[in-house]
Amino acid sequence: MNDDTRITSLVSPSPIDPQILTFVEKTSEDFAALSGGKPVSITRRREIAEAVREPWVRGGPVMAQSQTYGIGPDALRVRVHFPKSGAGKGTLFYLHGGGWVMFSIDTHDRLMREYAERAGCAVIGLDYSLSPEHRFPRALDDIDLGMHWLRAEGPSLGLNIDRIVLAGDSAGGNLSLATALRMRDRGEDLPAGLLLNYAALDTDERPSYGLYDGDPYMLGADEMKAFWRDYLGGDHTSDPYARPLLANMKGLPPVHLCIAECDILLDENRELEARLASAGVDVSAVEYLGATHSFLEAVGISSCADRAMRDSAAWIAGILSA
Repeated sequence: MNDDTRITSLVSPSPIDPQILTFVEKTSEDFAALSGGKPVSITRRREIAEAVREPWVRGGPVMAQSQTYGIGPDALRVRVHFPKSGAGKGTLFYLHGGGWVMFSIDTHDRLMREYAERAGCAVIGLDYSLSPEHRFPRALDDIDLGMHWLRAEGPSLGLNIDRIVLAGDSAGGNLSLATALRMRDRGEDLPAGLLLNYAALDTDERPSYGLYDGDPYMLGADEMKAFWRDYLGGDHTSDPYARPLLANMKGLPPVHLCIAECDILLDENRELEARLASAGVDVSAVEYLGATHSFLEAVGISSCADRAMRDSAAWIAGILSA
């Protein structure tokens, strides 16, 4: 995308892709129906979120095998998908979105199966601890536990742990990047690559917040602020593991960014692309026109989401085969 296009997109909002808009409107209607249009407790909000996403998880690729395990003292759920093509290429470790507050490996099960089938690799998802009960950096510590479990137990389960790609969407993209930064800073072996889908990267608002705020765009500015408060216990921190855009990006593995155009997080993802390139990181990015936050979950009806999954799967397969 050239600079003139970027400037134009900051003057007026772009239209939402009609298929994605159907997804946004349906999930919004279903949430409103189940909540009665009134504020609900965090427990009830999670229950409704799971119910609303359940129809969108149905269908998709059938796995050769899927197993769920409990790890660590809290028996965190880890789900492992094996595609029919086998797990020989390597492993994708996927972290679901949901503002660090909701969603699970169940709401994102289809996305994980899609990646497994399309990239031809095993996919693992982790139910990390949610906020506000378990605030930063608890989720990151859970991911460390999951990575250690994968490397210790993976071979006995038939997983190839020589090549691991770390991935996630929204809050999960934040956690994926932060995990890689912590691993780098501790001198640990890094994943072979990072796939970041419309990641939440910074508490500071950028111009795209003004363009794509409100009901038609899936994620609103006030909702994002509330997510950050629940995750951090407040809005103010300079910790780069919480706000990865504050971090030095040098020394990271290759990164692929899946960016939604009609998203309040658009500008921070564009900024991350520039920051990574300036730091000498091998970065690729695709901005999907008309796509809203969470649009990948509409893969069952959206040609745009299907194209994004195909693009990312090709990148994953290339990284695992390098």
